[in-house]
Amino acid sequence: MSETPIRVMLVDDQALLRTGFRMVLAAQPDMEVVAEAGDGAEAVEILRTTTADVVLMDVRMPRLDGVEATRRICAGGPDAPKVLILTTFDLDEYAFSGLKAGASGFMLKDVPPGELLNAIRSVHSGDAVVAPSTTRRLLDRFSPMLPSGTAEPERKEVGRLTEREREVLLLVAQGLSNGEIAGRLFVSEATVKTHVGRILTKLGLRDRVQVVVLAYETGLVRAGGGATG
Repeated sequence: MSETPIRVMLVDDQALLRTGFRMVLAAQPDMEVVAEAGDGAEAVEILRTTTADVVLMDVRMPRLDGVEATRRICAGGPDAPKVLILTTFDLDEYAFSGLKAGASGFMLKDVPPGELLNAIRSVHSGDAVVAPSTTRRLLDRFSPMLPSGTAEPERKEVGRLTEREREVLLLVAQGLSNGEIAGRLFVSEATVKTHVGRILTKLGLRDRVQVVVLAYETGLVRAGGGATG
């Protein structure tokens, strides 16, 4: 457990849901709720003067929705809080739009409390936030709708990767966890984590979820999870 509690902000237009989430988080010795907001605009404003590590963000809200609020928050750079989108709507366009906007993950509001808490800790530590199987399911279903033929700049960025880093990138994009990648490549999980870190640095990405988005947008991975070569 971290000595410093993870500072969490709750953003949802339903006060009752915020109360429920706050009760769950308050029972954790390594977490504290530092702020709440009823819509995206209020959240962005509060974060100007309040420091949070992780933001639990609803999608459908008045004034400013969760996707646009996520975009504005994540535009704050590497020191901006990580955003975990929570919604009752299991719709791919929300998931993908949120990830594109910079969110570190996407979960449904009826997720078991234990999974939500683990997700918050994962987001805070910079590890995978969306379960690999969920990432694979969401993006495999959505990828046929992605634009094509407009990704040459990203392909050039990918060209800066070493052969092994590119290999790891493709496996991450196919939804494999660090442990699964380690088994596939016969290396340690620590080595995989190092490769992922270098990939993020070279491509200027926040986390592995953004790696997945990039791989699908550039055509490196197609629907069904296969690499294009």
